[in-house]
Amino acid sequence: MSTKTPDDEEAREQLIDLAAEFYDQFEDGEIPRMTLPTRSKSNIEYDEDEDVWVYGDRTSTRSANSVRGARKLLKAVYTIEFLAQQLDEDRSSTLRELYYLSESWDLDEAQFSGQDESDKLVEDLEIVSGVKREDFHMRPEESGATIMGPLELREQTRRGERVIHCQEDVGEGGYQIPNNPDTIEFLDNDAEFVLCVETGGMRDRLVENGFDEEHGALVVHLKGQPARATRRITKRLQDELDLPVTVFTDGDPWSYRIYGSVAYGSIKSAHLSEYLATPQARFIGVQPADIVEYDLPTDPLSDSDTNALESELEDPRFQTDYWEEQIELQLDLGKKSEQQALASHGLDFVTETYLPERLSEMGIL
Repeated sequence: MSTKTPDDEEAREQLIDLAAEFYDQFEDGEIPRMTLPTRSKSNIEYDEDEDVWVYGDRTSTRSANSVRGARKLLKAVYTIEFLAQQLDEDRSSTLRELYYLSESWDLDEAQFSGQDESDKLVEDLEIVSGVKREDFHMRPEESGATIMGPLELREQTRRGERVIHCQEDVGEGGYQIPNNPDTIEFLDNDAEFVLCVETGGMRDRLVENGFDEEHGALVVHLKGQPARATRRITKRLQDELDLPVTVFTDGDPWSYRIYGSVAYGSIKSAHLSEYLATPQARFIGVQPADIVEYDLPTDPLSDSDTNALESELEDPRFQTDYWEEQIELQLDLGKKSEQQALASHGLDFVTETYLPERLSEMGIL
């Protein structure tokens, strides 16, 4: 069964148009080139109105006026041809497969030296075409992120439509988020809020204790740094169902950045912030203040932890009274703590005491 959509045809046309630009430049006697935003930290701006990262005005030009530049454009043309054919045949592939597929291309110069190179080229094509890689039918390796909670949805698959309730029709593992969450239609829900959870152990604890059923929570397992699909569906749940979004992570600087990527976007995907970021998302913990209040088991901050915290004090995403107070406290304490440390007060403490109290303080419960 074909799953081709008008969006697929539009994505294919955008790709063909990119290749046609190179031919037009040849025809006009110009050196072929491709211009895109400079993808460096110095060209990333924090849009305070939208609360997301965006690219600035600086641009870079990939030009065939050097051997290195010509090779980059050659690889772009081969990749465009592959992606256009993939869309025409209604097939899909992973980013990893693209790297290995290039080994079969007839010109050695068109082959990628590593997956980092092919991944960046796909991102370049996203930027210059204005089309998301998901619409090119490009997938990352499976992230396995899931949702558990009172939500009924319809998903478009190669085997047709499926209507799924994310509690009644799934096992303990929950509903696995597809690579392109825009194939999902939300049908009905009894949810009160979204709870994004960093670790698998805490996600399992919440489900085992029935937290999703008792409080109408849509528990989204982030699996560490969340994949694009996870961030996209979280944004859709907030925008389309008007559900408050909360983010529950470990109490360390790297976990705060997980929250930051959900709420404000990341530097790497700044061209998709409007599509992926949920600025209304709120951090629920583990807070540095919780280490003191609940006398949680801790580990000492490493030098890299301390440097990361100090860096976050300069990060526009964390320049609020709340975050400055919490980060300064953590630096003073010299300690960090994990979500599972809440179990020092018993296996039910997180679902019966900690989260209900925090959610009540936020006005969500």
